[in-house]
Amino acid sequence: MQEPIIQVAGVMDALEADLLMEAGVRYLGFPLRLTVNKEDLTEMEAAQLIHSLPDEVNGVLITYLSTATETLDFCRELGVRVVQLHGPIPTEELADIKRRNSRLQVFKSLVVREGNEEDLRRLVEETAPWVDAYITDTFNPTTGQEGATGLTHDWSISRRLVEWSPRPVILAGGLTAENVAEAIRIVRPAGVDAHTGVEGPDGRKEATKVQNFVASARAAFAAIHT
Repeated sequence: MQEPIIQVAGVMDALEADLLMEAGVRYLGFPLRLTVNKEDLTEMEAAQLIHSLPDEVNGVLITYLSTATETLDFCRELGVRVVQLHGPIPTEELADIKRRNSRLQVFKSLVVREGNEEDLRRLVEETAPWVDAYITDTFNPTTGQEGATGLTHDWSISRRLVEWSPRPVILAGGLTAENVAEAIRIVRPAGVDAHTGVEGPDGRKEATKVQNFVASARAAFAAIHT
């Protein structure tokens, strides 16, 4: 994970996947088996699309599954090499995932909400041996959504998690082409993730927004690494 990760989540179809790849996105997120948000495509459609991706592009399963068996079976079915776990999965299940498939990259979400920084630190301390990276995201208290909220959170919390975590931390939550450079400068994450911030009013990814997001993120990462 030496190269900064630029991920865009909520891929709806092959046209969107092509748009993202043409812009230089190498991590495409597929939210499936969710608890709150609506899925963008069927599991069969996702599997077909993921299997068609070139080797240098990662299809990322974003899910709330909470057991090793369900998670591993679904990853195998979809053909993904990366899974992003958003639910309250027990640490023993995380450990079981890595024991049974050490090659599967596991991203664990750290959902920032008011007053929970110490809880997130304890979660990192407990789960770090079984996680490849963390991804901070934003809780929406109105809807109960954890991610894909279009809301930012206090980036100073993510910055402290970056400094404290033994694993890389990816930043998500309300990122757009307009704010991603400042977010990277403040947080200094290992990567960034966008979803609603690169979409138009119809909910589809807009080429210009994606291109500007990628360009801004790359320039900001280059600046903090010089």
